[in-house]
Amino acid sequence: MKKAIITGPTGTIGMALINELVNNGVEVVAVVRPNSTRSSRIVENSKIKKVECDLSELDKLPEILEKENISDIDTFYHFAWDGTFGNSRNNMYGQNENVKYSLDAVKAASRIKCKTFIGSGSQAEYGRFEGKLNALTPTFPENGYGIAKLCAGQMTRIMCEEFGIKHIWTRILSIYGPYDGDKTMIMSLISSLLQGQKPSCTLGEQKWDYLYSKDAAKAFRLLGEKGKHGKIYTIGSGSVRPLKDYIVGMKNQINPKAEIGFGDIPYGNKQVMYLCADTTELVNDTGFEPGYSFEEGINETIDWIKNGRR
Repeated sequence: MKKAIITGPTGTIGMALINELVNNGVEVVAVVRPNSTRSSRIVENSKIKKVECDLSELDKLPEILEKENISDIDTFYHFAWDGTFGNSRNNMYGQNENVKYSLDAVKAASRIKCKTFIGSGSQAEYGRFEGKLNALTPTFPENGYGIAKLCAGQMTRIMCEEFGIKHIWTRILSIYGPYDGDKTMIMSLISSLLQGQKPSCTLGEQKWDYLYSKDAAKAFRLLGEKGKHGKIYTIGSGSVRPLKDYIVGMKNQINPKAEIGFGDIPYGNKQVMYLCADTTELVNDTGFEPGYSFEEGINETIDWIKNGRR
């Protein structure tokens, strides 16, 4: 892998992947939305080229790249997706559009002669399951977002096979780190604790698998280099802890005397109580191993927030 293109590059995984690729000698083409306020997150670097293209216009991406004199891209990472939080997850028309955009991304990858397409799916494709998640785990998505991700993974695989492109699909569990969304449990909890507030939480009995964004980026780089065609890889640490342990750990790093409102929030109707990645295939095919403990990743994330969240 010498040059990769990334859609949706300004989120927590995209930003970490840009750094991971550049640090390993890979040139990056970052596809940002026109007039994006978040594109300034991407630093100036001779190995990074930003191009503007809306998610709904990925079919025009090859022409945009040609005008910018950008060629010889071998790997296409597709992270861009509309409607990832809240009620938008059940906007069925919007989620259906995301499937089309994913197919547009594959077609663009074919036209610019990429050899590998890597798509970003979600644990939402599984729904609720009490056990480690892998490619053979039954999929019963319970919202439009999960249904669309499942559909996108299957359709892009078939299209990649028609075009002769290696297809790799990932199902991402819980990733945290710099540039993560404000509404996620970890980022909202850190912000509340830094402001001296008492966060409200569930009882925290859920058993959860968290992976630091730098480790997720490492996994995606290795998949670009060594991933196998047609495979589905779950992206996580491969181990679980009660959610309450993670919360107490964050509290202890910020303010050991802080109070947490455990039980203030009831479990949702479709609360996932167990979430863990089976990383066997990922490890066997790529040699991936997480490099950060949860405590180390959280410490870096807290420092990033304290330093102004660039």
